[in-house]
Amino acid sequence: CASTVTPAFANDGTLWLAFAAAGRILVTKSSDLGRTFADAVPVNREVQQLDWGPDSRPKIVVAPSGQITVAYAIFKDKAFNGQVFVSQSEDGGRSFSVPRAVTDDLESQRFEALGLDTQGRVFAAWLDKRNRPAARARGEKYAGAALAFAWLSGAPAAGEVKLAKDNTCECCRIGLAFAGPGQPVLLFRNIFEGSVRDHAVITFADPATPGPVKRVSDDGWKTDACPHHGPSLAISPQGTYHVAWFTNGAKRDGLFYASSRDRGTTFTAPMPLGAAERQPSRPALIATAEAVFAVWMEYDGKAMLLMGMRSGDEGRTWTTPQEIARNEAESDHPHLLAQGGRVFVSWKSRGPEGFRLIALEAPR
Repeated sequence: CASTVTPAFANDGTLWLAFAAAGRILVTKSSDLGRTFADAVPVNREVQQLDWGPDSRPKIVVAPSGQITVAYAIFKDKAFNGQVFVSQSEDGGRSFSVPRAVTDDLESQRFEALGLDTQGRVFAAWLDKRNRPAARARGEKYAGAALAFAWLSGAPAAGEVKLAKDNTCECCRIGLAFAGPGQPVLLFRNIFEGSVRDHAVITFADPATPGPVKRVSDDGWKTDACPHHGPSLAISPQGTYHVAWFTNGAKRDGLFYASSRDRGTTFTAPMPLGAAERQPSRPALIATAEAVFAVWMEYDGKAMLLMGMRSGDEGRTWTTPQEIARNEAESDHPHLLAQGGRVFVSWKSRGPEGFRLIALEAPR
C-alpha cells in the first residue's frame, strides 16, 4: 500500500523503513534485511494531507543512541503551501511522539532533508517561504524559497531555526551529507541570475554558519517552472564530494555526475549518466572507504530499469553501467545505504515485486 519508502539502518543492523500510505506515516523494522517486517507503527495518529510531490517522502534516521527521528511534510492548502513535522521515538520504535511542526512560522515549508552528523546529532534542512510576505508587501517578486535549517539534537541550539540563503528552487529535494562533525553540506537547485536553475553547494564552517554558495555546474536551465527533480550528494571518507543531478539546460540536458576534491570550490566536468534515449532519472549516490556507487532509473519502453555502476578510485573511472533490477509497475525512487561493510539499494514497486533490498557489495 505504500507509495514512497525511505530506509535507514541502525547500528545493530536493524533495517528501518518509513513509508506513506492513506494519509499516515508508518514505521516498520526488519532484522533479516527486508525478508520479513514487524507490524507497522503509525507516527501520525490522525489522517493528514501528506505532501505527494514527486520529490517528497518521509525521512528517517536512527541515532547511535537508538533514538529514531522521522520527518515529513503535509499540504496545508490547494496552493501547495506545506508544513514540515518531526516525531521521535525513544523506545525502539514502539511508539512515537505527537508530531510537532519543525518551525512556528506559518508561511510554507517543504522538501525536508534529515541526517546524522559523525557524532550522531540530528540535522534538518528544508525549503521555507517565510520571507515571501515581506517581499510582496514591498512590491517585490520573491523567487523560490529560503533554505532553512535546524539541529534537532545537540549544538548549537536544538530546534533553533536559521536561514542559509534565499532564492532556492522551491520544488526539488535537497542533497545532504557531512564533511565532518557539525559540518553539513547541502546540495540544491539554486536560482541564479536570469532565473537559471542550476545546482549549487553550501559547506558549513561550523554547526551554525553556512558557507558561501558555490556553483556545481553551468547548465543554463532557464525556467520559472518546477523541475521536481532534486540532486544526490555523497562525501567519501577521503573528503571527496560526489554529486549527481538532472538538468534540461540549454548547455547540458540529462543526468550527470561530477566530483570535487576541494570541498565544493570546484567540480570536475559533468559526466553523463545512463542512456539518454531511455530518460535516465532519480540518481542516488553513496561513498564508502572502498568505493563510490551510483544508481538511477531508466525506461526502456516497457519496464522501469534500475541501473548502477561503481568507482574504486574516487569517481575518476567507473565500471560499465549494469541493470540491477526491473519492474513494469509504478516505481519509487531508489535509495543507497551501507551497513556492516555492505552496500545496498532499496527499491519499491507498486507491482508484485514490492519492496526490495538488493546487495551491491558482499561483506568484507
